[in-house]
Amino acid sequence: MRTLAIGDIHGCLRALDALLNQVRPRQDDLVVTLGDYVDRGHESAAVLERLIDLGKTCRHVALLGNHDLMMLESRGDAEIFRDWFLCGGEQTLQSYEADPHWDLFQDAIPARHWRFLEATCVPFFETDSHFFVHANADPALALPDQPDYMLHWHPLDADGSRCHESGKTMICGHTAQRSGKPLALDHATCIDTWVYGDGWLTCLDVKTGKYWQANQVGATRQAWLE
Repeated sequence: MRTLAIGDIHGCLRALDALLNQVRPRQDDLVVTLGDYVDRGHESAAVLERLIDLGKTCRHVALLGNHDLMMLESRGDAEIFRDWFLCGGEQTLQSYEADPHWDLFQDAIPARHWRFLEATCVPFFETDSHFFVHANADPALALPDQPDYMLHWHPLDADGSRCHESGKTMICGHTAQRSGKPLALDHATCIDTWVYGDGWLTCLDVKTGKYWQANQVGATRQAWLE
């Protein structure tokens, strides 16, 4: 059994499909997707559809990212909707062919997509040796006590990273690594490798340190954490 983590997808379906085809998750694999499924890329609707089906081929745990959270919160707040629209929500709405107005967009998005974001996605996940968050975690607080801002929004400070009170290694996304390579620290690894820019989408085997990558032109590669 492998424990695999997939970084921020941001509506990049071609990279996701190329990555899954390379990794080929099996029924006994645990796959943790770290959130930010929507925005910036142009295929958010298809990405969510793919992730909803992922549990048919493996054990899938989906975390909620800040962009996914903005999409959810936009339903009830016109100001949040405007912020979301400018932060990549415009591309997400285009992927649904939705009316780009606050009081009209919701019905264009399938109910199963809302259910996935609202009911299936979780704020964090942990195993015996690792824990998984979208953005970051306060090293002094247990995971259930983490503030929402820390889990969903707080960037990873490479210089200030400290071991979590659990002693487990943190796997996160959110802080884009524009080098295209994962950032491996003593107690944390960040695998947001900027797929929506000129980077890659990363899948990390957290036990071995091997990782696979794919980009939006369908290229693939693999390596090991340094």
